Amino acid sequence: MKYSGIDLHSNNCVVVVTDEQDRVLVSKRLSNQLEAIIALLAPHRDELSGVVVESTYNWYWLVDGLQAAGFVVHLANTTAMVRYEGLKHSDDESDAIQLARLLRLNILPVGHIVEKAARATRDLARKRMQLVRDRSRHVVAIENIMNRETGARLTANVVKRLTAQAVDEMPFHEDVRLAIQANSAIVRSLNAEIERIETRLHVRVSPRPETALLKTAPGIGAILANVILLETGPIRRFAEVGNYASYCRCVDSKRVSNGKKKGEGNTKNSNKYLAWAYVEAAHFALRFCPEAKRFYERKKAKTNGIVAIKALAHKLARACYHMLREGAAFDLQRCFA
Repeated sequence: MKYSGIDLHSNNCVVVVTDEQDRVLVSKRLSNQLEAIIALLAPHRDELSGVVVESTYNWYWLVDGLQAAGFVVHLANTTAMVRYEGLKHSDDESDAIQLARLLRLNILPVGHIVEKAARATRDLARKRMQLVRDRSRHVVAIENIMNRETGARLTANVVKRLTAQAVDEMPFHEDVRLAIQANSAIVRSLNAEIERIETRLHVRVSPRPETALLKTAPGIGAILANVILLETGPIRRFAEVGNYASYCRCVDSKRVSNGKKKGEGNTKNSNKYLAWAYVEAAHFALRFCPEAKRFYERKKAKTNGIVAIKALAHKLARACYHMLREGAAFDLQRCFA
């Protein structure tokens, strides 16, 4: 058998093919052109056990193209791979060889390759989150200006609904009004784009029965349910609830020896979007669910508010795992008993 590793960069990649003894049969740097990469691998197609591609920011085109060409592709989870620290020298070729070696030894940490259509919808939900963060920056900027000029602060909801006419009528210096108008115009534009994306997500994701299931949990509405479904993917890929909780950044990352903390593990080996979604759900559950609030208060009394919120998020993540696995609605007693 043969094994291939591809060290992928922004404008080029190093393609390596090795054999059972880790002897390098092919090693070449190519520009990021799918046809050239396929042509280099084609003579070894029948003997290739698989092709390993790094999970970098730009892997979509390469993985999709290789799969369409009939290759077995593995997406290497770069955050879970540990290099031997005794190496004196490493370069792109040695990185590609290491990917092929890990595949041969069957110890390659792999990432989940999301189906192309589902990936596009998931990335659209991530784009909404980016736009919401941008909008928040401009909303805060307007709040700060109002606070400086009047000593009072407008609420975020009022700022989001400001019109150009309302800003023009403010009794401020014309330069101050221009500054508010600039932020307000961007907020109105972002409002429109966010609404468009939410409408598309509603069409794409909301009709799924899993969405209705997740919305039975406290703190989870339509948007958070969509984000959780899209970021989770097939729930069966998580063997145990603990694996899912870890993927959601809801468990500790630390190394303990003889009862003493010796360091931390890889905190980035997880999904930051799911971590955000469950913390948001915890904040909403805290406001509208008495049982969740009591759980939070008990944890807060022993630790602090941040740890208590993460504990509540952990509870919700575990509950959602079982809901999706079993196809059952949220059980308040089971979660907070």
